[in-house]
Amino acid sequence: MRPVDSHALRERLNALLQEADFAGITRLAARERMVVRLLLQYLYDPGDLLYWRALEGLGHVAAAHPHQVQKVIGRLLWLLNEDSASVGWGAAAALGEIGRHNLRIVEDIIPMFCGFLEESFSRAPMLWGVGRLAEVHPEALTEVAPFVLPCLEDADPQVRALAAWCAGRLHLTAAREALETLLGDASSFTLYDGGQFRQTTVGELAREALQILGNGA
Repeated sequence: MRPVDSHALRERLNALLQEADFAGITRLAARERMVVRLLLQYLYDPGDLLYWRALEGLGHVAAAHPHQVQKVIGRLLWLLNEDSASVGWGAAAALGEIGRHNLRIVEDIIPMFCGFLEESFSRAPMLWGVGRLAEVHPEALTEVAPFVLPCLEDADPQVRALAAWCAGRLHLTAAREALETLLGDASSFTLYDGGQFRQTTVGELAREALQILGNGA
């Protein structure tokens, strides 16, 4: 077996992430088992576009090569311990993104998402992960949905923004009143959605959620 040139592999992966070439990433993962571990190394700076592209890459690899991603679920859960809070952001978001692409990998641990939503350090990324998963498998999140409601009143505008975005994707009708309260919230927020960063506000995300719920606010 030929030795793996980890530097060259990382350079190739970096180029694929820059291009958002997720099909290319899954093909690379079919040849090189190190790809999943390298993707995890990007999950440290939410301000970096490649952080988010790496999350999506993990999801695509989970769909194409589930056994490779299944092996790192335990590590992601370990990173969500309080002792690892500095990197818990990526871990919580990754669980939702992986489930979006392959529900079977995470379905047994979805009840744990409730606890991650109650912890301040993992609340925002878990909301993003839940929102991503909800777009494809909302029925899998029935137990989790009520834990999104208190997040709409969180002191952190990032949490309020993601909770509003998430509530829409969950079709969470119980959130309607809280969402209406947020319509005037001008707190700015940068959301990664649709493959790019988007500058928005809490109020705008609340408005979009209400439109999904059937309110023309």
